[in-house]
Amino acid sequence: MLKRLFTLTLMWGALAANAQSFPSKPIKMVVPFPAGGTVDFFARVVSTKLSESLGQPVLVENRAGAGGNIAVEAVAKSPADGYTLLMGSEIVAINTSLYSRLSYDPIKDLAPITLVGTVPNILIVNPALPANSVKELIALAAKSPGKISFASTGQGTSSHLSSELFKLMANVDITHIPYKGGPPAVADLIGGQVNMMFINMPTGIGHVKSGKARILAVSSLRRVSQLPEVPTVDQAGLKGYDTQAWSGLYAPAGTPPEVIAKLNAEVVKILKMPAVREQLAAQGAEPVGDSPEEFARFMRDEIAKWAKLIKISGAKVE
Repeated sequence: MLKRLFTLTLMWGALAANAQSFPSKPIKMVVPFPAGGTVDFFARVVSTKLSESLGQPVLVENRAGAGGNIAVEAVAKSPADGYTLLMGSEIVAINTSLYSRLSYDPIKDLAPITLVGTVPNILIVNPALPANSVKELIALAAKSPGKISFASTGQGTSSHLSSELFKLMANVDITHIPYKGGPPAVADLIGGQVNMMFINMPTGIGHVKSGKARILAVSSLRRVSQLPEVPTVDQAGLKGYDTQAWSGLYAPAGTPPEVIAKLNAEVVKILKMPAVREQLAAQGAEPVGDSPEEFARFMRDEIAKWAKLIKISGAKVE
């Protein structure tokens, strides 16, 4: 018994010492989507400043595939030392209900660090589509069941489920075309291969400004200050419609509390920087920066919210 107690004491002493010296080598921040999307945008903004404040490189690694599960599983099964992080999104909460089987449990296998920020989706269409408003889009879809196609950034993403909610509330038959991330989905919308989609504002707004896509509405209940003339879907006729995307930072479960606390403090500090807030606001993103405990509660609420929509819509991935 004494020998085991001594071993445990040494082990915890080593962990505490490692936590105090953290970080002593480069950190990897894994993103579950291709470069160029909203989650990647959050990751690169935070990683750049985090590299400066910690004095160690924070390298972004894009690991797309399987609706984000490849990246989430990789981080969940990584050493719990703070050197492998996940810049996750709402898919971490969504996939719990969307997939019948997962090789990880987001509550048990991930340690929340902080909710980095939220961002509304925007409803965009190909300019050739004869719909200049949400009501015109609904009328067009109702007249031609199954003919209107909507792109998404992947099965179960907020892009996908925002359209499923739209489909459900508008009582229209539109066809889902999933993609592996935002950039390829938007590229096909611009090219006319698909007609419409809900996409995170940072990914889609540039194409709206260039005239390659037409914006009809934003998905949040409140209008976006950068687009004061654009109505919400709720204001455009589907009362109560409300979805938004988010990005949050995680470490593997079991990461020393001291390391979690240090990462949280640094990222929260970064999100309070005027230059960073301005950079995020320009993309329609709202920085958050809460505590690990608050982020954990937020996660549980998100899991419950998306589970209801998945059940109602019938969306499922085996």
